[in-house]
Amino acid sequence: MTPRASKADFTKTPEFRLLIIAVLVFGLMSVLSPDRFLSAQNLTSMAFQFPEFAILALAMTITMMTGGIDLSVVGVANLSAVVAALILTQFSDPSMPAAQSAFWLSLAITAAMCIGAVAGVLNGALVAFFGLPPILATLGSGLVFTGFAIAMTGGSAVMGFPDAVAVIGNGQVWGIPVPLILFAALAVLLHLILTRTAFGLRVSMYGANPLAALYAAIDINRMLLKVYVIAGMFSSIAGLIIMSRANSAKADYGSSYLLLAVLIAVLGGVNPYGGYGRVIGVVLAVLSMQFLSSGLNMLQVSNFARELIWGVLLILVMVINTNALATLRASMTRSPR
Repeated sequence: MTPRASKADFTKTPEFRLLIIAVLVFGLMSVLSPDRFLSAQNLTSMAFQFPEFAILALAMTITMMTGGIDLSVVGVANLSAVVAALILTQFSDPSMPAAQSAFWLSLAITAAMCIGAVAGVLNGALVAFFGLPPILATLGSGLVFTGFAIAMTGGSAVMGFPDAVAVIGNGQVWGIPVPLILFAALAVLLHLILTRTAFGLRVSMYGANPLAALYAAIDINRMLLKVYVIAGMFSSIAGLIIMSRANSAKADYGSSYLLLAVLIAVLGGVNPYGGYGRVIGVVLAVLSMQFLSSGLNMLQVSNFARELIWGVLLILVMVINTNALATLRASMTRSPR
């Protein structure tokens, strides 16, 4: 393939369209509110804000690659945060020495990650072994996880953490926000998993053609379990970031993040029917959504109107992607003259 052909092919990819959208949204918001949108304070604020829902979008991405979906990501995130918060409030306090605070923080993080893994096993088992549709299985499990979080807290917020907790969601390393570092690390990790491992190849193969994956002797049940465990653990990390930024944990935090996670994954070029998706597309979609959200906030657009815009955008992107996919399939099956 010549370099010219490569460039021509790249211009037809969803990632190229996303790059154009991100640049256009950034430019539009910069023109509409240059003093506020381009300020160092706003750019730093955006770098702290978007990893909360961007990591949930990564969790959504790997499940959608199999042709499924995980509607329990917010429930898993909140339950993980509640468990971590209860450990921190029960066994540590701000007056503790730094070493003891670090120990309890490490234990709380480990417990949260275990919650995410167990939730992923449950979701994977419902989909793989019981044959439930992913949308229904994860919708039901998400309600169960939220119910557990409410039962453990009585519906109240859990607060009163050691100062070390603030580092996760509000700290900086060499001027770079810690949440941004976590998101970048998880994005690179997911990219490597999907593109450099046999497991990633199986995920793409199963999403593109489940019957062919079955005939290829792929252990589909085991693969699905791993997919949902990864999604659950990613959700737990997002929950810890939300807990740290809010300095509290509650069962109903981030209620709008579910729609955002789905929208970002679809906008990022992930095929809802499975088989195709690139992490770079998800990253570009995250940036586009953050630029749009921040700009709408500065233009004083209400939250209700913002969710309306997101919903319309989700439907529009799905229509465009579905038509593009149908056109591509038609061109591939058309016999040469």
